[in-house]
Amino acid sequence: MSLVIPNKVNGKIDMIEENMKNWHLQLKGEFPGGLDELLADDCTFFSPIVFSPQRGKDLTKLYLGAAGNTFSGGDKDRAPGSANSNFKYTKEILSGNHAVLEFESEINGKYINGVDIITWNDEGKIIEFKVMIRPLQAINMMHEQMKATLKQMQS
Repeated sequence: MSLVIPNKVNGKIDMIEENMKNWHLQLKGEFPGGLDELLADDCTFFSPIVFSPQRGKDLTKLYLGAAGNTFSGGDKDRAPGSANSNFKYTKEILSGNHAVLEFESEINGKYINGVDIITWNDEGKIIEFKVMIRPLQAINMMHEQMKATLKQMQS
């Protein structure tokens, strides 16, 4: 693993590379503390399915966990970040405390393309996580899958 040296921008240390390294480690299950450590207590999650923002670490964890479960089909060996996953980030755009990560996947023969837009605070905690998905058939399928997964996780 390579050492990430933060850049200094306008007298402020730019930690986006370190934050992204931690995000990718968390996806692989290799970040100590996982989402509990990465998410700020007041994190807000914006779903492509649910109209209202989901506020707080617990709800953000719930939705990110359900999404991971949905993309993996419930198989831990196929979870996003694992070698066997068909969920792949294809582009990363980093600026300041923000990252836009384009992803692709396939579930039940349906192509999914989307972006995760992540904002970190100065302490390296995620304060906002927004997901956008296309095409419409992927959104509809994800809605059904996420609804079933969330119901199962809350049982």
